[in-house]
Amino acid sequence: MGNFTKVIKKFPKTFWVTNVMELFERWAWYGLFAVLALYLTNSTDEGALGFSHAQKGSMMGTVTAILYFLPVITGAIADRLGYKKVLLVAYIILSSGYLMMGYFSSYYSVYLAFLWIAVGAALFKPVISATIVKTTNKESASIGFGLFYMIVNIGGFVGPAFASKLRYEYGWYVVFLMSASAITINMILVLLFYKEPNREKIKNNINIRNTIKKSVLNIAEALKDVKLLVFLIIMVGFWTMFNQLFYTLPNFIDQWVNTSVLYNTLYDISPGLAQFIGTSEKTIAPEMMINLDAGLIILLQIIISTLVMKMRAVNSIISGIIVNSLGIGLAFATQNVSFVIFGIMIFAIGEMAGSPKYSEYIGKLAPKGKEALYMGTSFLPVAVGNFITGFLSGNLYGTMSDKTTLLEKEIALRGLNIPKITEKFTQNDYFASAMKQLNMTSQELTDMLWNNYSPGNIWYIFSAIGIATTIALFLYDKFMLKGISEE
Repeated sequence: MGNFTKVIKKFPKTFWVTNVMELFERWAWYGLFAVLALYLTNSTDEGALGFSHAQKGSMMGTVTAILYFLPVITGAIADRLGYKKVLLVAYIILSSGYLMMGYFSSYYSVYLAFLWIAVGAALFKPVISATIVKTTNKESASIGFGLFYMIVNIGGFVGPAFASKLRYEYGWYVVFLMSASAITINMILVLLFYKEPNREKIKNNINIRNTIKKSVLNIAEALKDVKLLVFLIIMVGFWTMFNQLFYTLPNFIDQWVNTSVLYNTLYDISPGLAQFIGTSEKTIAPEMMINLDAGLIILLQIIISTLVMKMRAVNSIISGIIVNSLGIGLAFATQNVSFVIFGIMIFAIGEMAGSPKYSEYIGKLAPKGKEALYMGTSFLPVAVGNFITGFLSGNLYGTMSDKTTLLEKEIALRGLNIPKITEKFTQNDYFASAMKQLNMTSQELTDMLWNNYSPGNIWYIFSAIGIATTIALFLYDKFMLKGISEE
């Protein structure tokens, strides 16, 4: 404990300012991203946009993929122009982007606003990570990055919790206003308290284009390492499965799971807790259920990390993905809210066991002096995984599991006459008309569609991706690493 306190006191002010900025940026991003799938696809008379799942998947997958590809370029720009300047530009882009995204309603205008946000986030990410590196040393790096990871998850927990309450109490636009406000706080912090860390000055005769070109060539050079390249390709599967938690599960819970059962259970235990977590409709919002993942990471990450500390990184990653596959399967397999909660909890344990080891393993693969270069490649599978997730969460879910699509199919089979969904005749109007003509309650209609079309079978695909990734990693370890120590 004494050593911990001694290290804490050695961190400069900029380290703490950087962590606070990370907290607010994650608050803003996850506050939006946790509810984005619902905002894009839910009924327009609820203040949402009513887009199709294919449109949702395309937007979320493509834009987020671009966000994770861009740091290869934006990191080079930050090194050239200076961290403080780039942070200011990033915050201006982010704050304006959040406001525009909440104001626009047409598909392409929302798409462009989200893309604008991705540019701002891509400018922010490498600067913050680099600042943490430059404000820690060999003695303090472990504690410093541990604190940073904890801050990331605190922001990722608080943002969705606030967004959930705000959207029910005040409407969707306030969620975007919240995110823009969090970024405005960061703008004040960087202007008043952020001090440019020591960094290698790039000669004036080297322009930005050449700097970016050199950065891309360096990444290409790193990818010539076959062990690194194969590992990154395999991990695309992990990120594709992992992202279903944010892209697809919110829609699945919203459409198929009766969360009022969970609300009533919590109410019997503590009425105050149920009202605090729940909605005015006496349900639990999907984003609050998914937020259990970040909450458990905050509480248990140190314990789980200690348990897997002595495991080989690849073994820990394999174990984590197996657990993730089980968790994601349970979350999607049934309408039972208890299984969904249990699935999310299991998923979180797998994430804690595998995700931190992902970065650790890439660092161990790196030759001495090339650690930063190799770490720069770690975002590539994340980007590709997000892109593929967009199609699974969009086209696949829209065809196989979307409640509206399945109801339209059922109505056509029964030869009933209900107008098509338009701006004037909303999704909610369509469901109300269907319930009236079928003489069913909302829950009876949901159960009928579930029994007739088995939308939960999508879990086979999501879990299969995880299992395939696990098998690929096992073969990678057996034939490329030959099971030897990674030291």
